[in-house]
Amino acid sequence: MIEQIKSWAAELGFDDCRIAAAKEAGHADLFREWIAEGKHGEMAWLERTPERRCDPREVLAGCKSVICLALNYYPGRSPFPEGHPGGYRIARYSWNNDYHDLIEKRLREFDAKLRTLGGTQRFYVDTGPVLERDFASDAGLGWNGKSTVQIHRHMGAWFFLAELLTTLDLTPDPPYGDHCGKCTACITACPTRAITAPRRVDARRCVSYLTIEHKGAIPEEFRIAMGDRIYGCDDCLDACPWNRFAVESREITFHARTTVFEKRLRDFLDLDDDGFRALFAKSPIKRIKRPRFLRNVCVALGNTGTLEDLPALEKAAADEDPLISEHATWAVARLRSRLGIP
Repeated sequence: MIEQIKSWAAELGFDDCRIAAAKEAGHADLFREWIAEGKHGEMAWLERTPERRCDPREVLAGCKSVICLALNYYPGRSPFPEGHPGGYRIARYSWNNDYHDLIEKRLREFDAKLRTLGGTQRFYVDTGPVLERDFASDAGLGWNGKSTVQIHRHMGAWFFLAELLTTLDLTPDPPYGDHCGKCTACITACPTRAITAPRRVDARRCVSYLTIEHKGAIPEEFRIAMGDRIYGCDDCLDACPWNRFAVESREITFHARTTVFEKRLRDFLDLDDDGFRALFAKSPIKRIKRPRFLRNVCVALGNTGTLEDLPALEKAAADEDPLISEHATWAVARLRSRLGIP
């Protein structure tokens, strides 16, 4: 049965498939402590029903096993067309279409196949109450790095995790073990020092959290450290030496979307709501909506922009949305200060 399940995973396009036993997650107590300390910030959904998040048997009655899946999304080094000056960074996982749509379709197909074996399943791709990295580590599907990002011996850190909770009683795979050693490259690389200790992250300091999950103004103490990052942050992943083994994903939908990356940073400020929705259709960036995205763009322009960017920022400072106007005003002052313009 195990070989059949892993064969199905490969047929569906997953790059690895391993099995963990259903039990309380290994880091359940640390998760509860992290929540109690408020380090999850505004991500209130993480507080709900912690007993379900910590134990898959609370999610699916009769759950015996967790089928852990990995899908490589590495889209290459640079998203910009040849000759483009670049000047901003977007996390690689969001260079094109939303991965949830592609993976959830495959999980539905996988679920149908498992039902022919007598299994009942619940499946997720970071959308449900599962501490997925704990079970991936238990199954030998990589290990949890010091940045808390999962690391795979062949894909490095550039892969999505998904899982099917199942009532099928499957023999677990052995863990692979922790292979970070004494390396602390990810901790050193974090621009806002969000990795407070090995495998301890304060989300409230993380650029990914600040540019995506955080709904209000970016705290001024982090704006300069954000640099040119306008959606997410790959710094801790880029720094990981295990990524030397990474190869580009076979999935073309993860490769850079030309219509986005042909734009200069200031061009984004010209987007109205309709233009924003059209440009980022089917992209994970669409869900944060125009005000938060342009908030991030303004901060990046303040940190990296040139004199040519000043008119666009001054126009944005008059935007009717207060989130955009406040950050554009800050960016104008920051840019003027950097360039020595009174």
